[in-house]
Amino acid sequence: MHTRGNFNLIIFCVALLFFAACSEDKKEQVAQPAPAPSAPAEAQQQIQELLPEVQPEPPPPVPSGYKVVDSFNVGENVYVRSMTVDPAAKTLWIGTSVGVLEIDIETRNMLNSYTRDHGLANEYVFGMMVDSKGRKWFGTNGGGITRFRDGEWKTYFPMHGLADYWVYSFAEQSNGTIWVGTWAGLNELNPETGKFKTYLKELVNEWVYGLDVDNKDQVWIGTEGGINMYDGKTWHVWTHKDGLGAPNTENLPLSENTGLGTRSRHDLSVMSQGMNTYNPNYVFSLIVARDQTVWAGTWGGGVSHYDGKTWINFTRNEGLAGNIVYSVAQDSNGEFWFGTSNGLSHYDGKTWETITRAHGMLDNSVYAIANTGNNQIWVGTRNGVAIIARQ
Repeated sequence: MHTRGNFNLIIFCVALLFFAACSEDKKEQVAQPAPAPSAPAEAQQQIQELLPEVQPEPPPPVPSGYKVVDSFNVGENVYVRSMTVDPAAKTLWIGTSVGVLEIDIETRNMLNSYTRDHGLANEYVFGMMVDSKGRKWFGTNGGGITRFRDGEWKTYFPMHGLADYWVYSFAEQSNGTIWVGTWAGLNELNPETGKFKTYLKELVNEWVYGLDVDNKDQVWIGTEGGINMYDGKTWHVWTHKDGLGAPNTENLPLSENTGLGTRSRHDLSVMSQGMNTYNPNYVFSLIVARDQTVWAGTWGGGVSHYDGKTWINFTRNEGLAGNIVYSVAQDSNGEFWFGTSNGLSHYDGKTWETITRAHGMLDNSVYAIANTGNNQIWVGTRNGVAIIARQ
């Protein structure tokens, strides 16, 4: 793996954003104890002779089909939460916790970076979409929606009809209607008039994350309490009782970080006392595949696949890297990619492969995946982005 010189601009610009955002959040300095004196050389040799010989661990096997061909940093503890492709411009938009980057897919050069100074309502961008007319939509963490079109920025707040300031996902129907997932319900938006309609009581849970639309213009909604589907007239619902999410075979502690009615507790922490937690109804991500089946990434329940009749779950027992699944994508070959808390998994319908930090990733928590259409997959994690390609 190597890091291209073209990415130095990205590292420099985003580092500036990161340090500016953190300049007022200085941590208290704690005095460090003095180091213990070293033992005499002879004593160290005697101790070493008494220790068992430790064999170095063999390197992990390299996945047969793909490898990390490039990567770049975006800043220490900066999260890459979303990515979306603009096919007409052949650019990739990367949403981070400190702003947005626009990348040329072919050259991998950074074209632009955007922050609040340029027009974003908030630098922490959790959801993004490029619609059929080339408009860019950014869902922010506490700043509502920002739309970017022809160099002009427009922001939508609850005062304009948006359900909430916290926005996590977008999807578009064939007629141009845009659906918006928030922490206080689902919005239907007419982008031409700017008018919103909010759905709340119809949902199995008000905290919406995953969104997609199938070829019948049915809207699929992943929430913290299960999955809804809206066909334009009727609302359908599936939960763990219907087969969503695998059983808790590892006896993980149940997650209490949901359904509390307060945003202060929704910190997306998946750990409890050093262990992963479990909530199979909590859907982080959702896509409708080309064959119109649905794939959903759950919290501790692995990946759930719905063929229209039955839910089938895939976990670490089948080869998935981790049972907490943040992101789901399908590539140009029809194969699937799953971003988990323990690495990136690739599934071709028969075989599972996993790519982790040991193979060149910058972090094992994979929050965003983008298919750039050139036999490459771009993967967003904490600290940076990796590019995966066939060997």
